[in-house]
Amino acid sequence: MKNTHQSSFLDLQFILIALFVSCFASAQFQNKNPNLPNNFLDKVQFGGGLGLSLGNGYTDISISPSAIYNVNQYFSAGLGVQYTYAKLKNSYTSNLYGGSVITLFNPLPEIQLSAELEQLRVNVTGVPSNNFTENFWNTALFLGAGYRSSNATIGIRYNVLYKENNLAYNTAFMPFVRFYF
Repeated sequence: MKNTHQSSFLDLQFILIALFVSCFASAQFQNKNPNLPNNFLDKVQFGGGLGLSLGNGYTDISISPSAIYNVNQYFSAGLGVQYTYAKLKNSYTSNLYGGSVITLFNPLPEIQLSAELEQLRVNVTGVPSNNFTENFWNTALFLGAGYRSSNATIGIRYNVLYKENNLAYNTAFMPFVRFYF
């Protein structure tokens, strides 16, 4: 029997990837004059985010490089990879790695709204007094808002797929710092 959650997630991934590819494809065909240089790479930015979450014996440090394509001054879409180290004192340590699809919307130059679909492989190991090992896939859908100044954005994002007692993230809210150059 097919898992409906996995099927829905795969459908959503396919749709997001198709939309992302169509943005790149349409950008490639906008330049109808063959004498003009292609400006595709002029609209690509590289950067990513750094994350830090601390509280009550919990530490979460993440790095997520990515590349985005600026469709226009308001909308960007891109792909990224991520690595996260997380530790809950006297309980577990974990390493998370995977990829994401991100969209950014800037209704005003200083305001950035984001949606990010993330798929991570999670490896969790309990501390000696709490001996266990778990390896699984985790899906997150973050909706975020931040203050943008030049190439940097600082803000907070919320995982709408968060479940209590989730070993991938300790909380649904996560602050972020994102840079694109």
